Amino acid sequence: QVNVAIRSSLQSLREKIEQLRELLLRAVSTRQITQLEGDRRQNLVDDLLTRHKQLEASYRNEGSEPDTSRSSLMAGGAKRGVTNPWLLEESEETRGLGFDELRQQQRRIIEEQDAGLDALSSIISRQKQMGQEIGNELDEQN
Repeated sequence: QVNVAIRSSLQSLREKIEQLRELLLRAVSTRQITQLEGDRRQNLVDDLLTRHKQLEASYRNEGSEPDTSRSSLMAGGAKRGVTNPWLLEESEETRGLGFDELRQQQRRIIEEQDAGLDALSSIISRQKQMGQEIGNELDEQN
């Protein structure tokens, strides 16, 4: 139940960040706020997105350690540096799922990664635009 609550809260946070981003773009494009204020708010939204990704990453890393007592039973013949896939325990997310359900989950994860890459791309392009604007301002000042 806790895992479901955390996942739904993270998803809700993601949706609210996207709503903020859309509202900000709309406010800047309709000139409800100045460009400088839009830049300041965009930086805040980018910080929120970064913190959201950190939360997701820390949530995913929780509980991924295999049971050491079971691992030690099978580790005798393992070569150094080679991980035995049979030593890894199945995560709670995938336990009891069929092939099609695993495939759907994998697609969902890939979609989430794509969304994260899209967000990163927009952040980088925004920073590039800000850098170009700063460069133009420097040229003008010189």
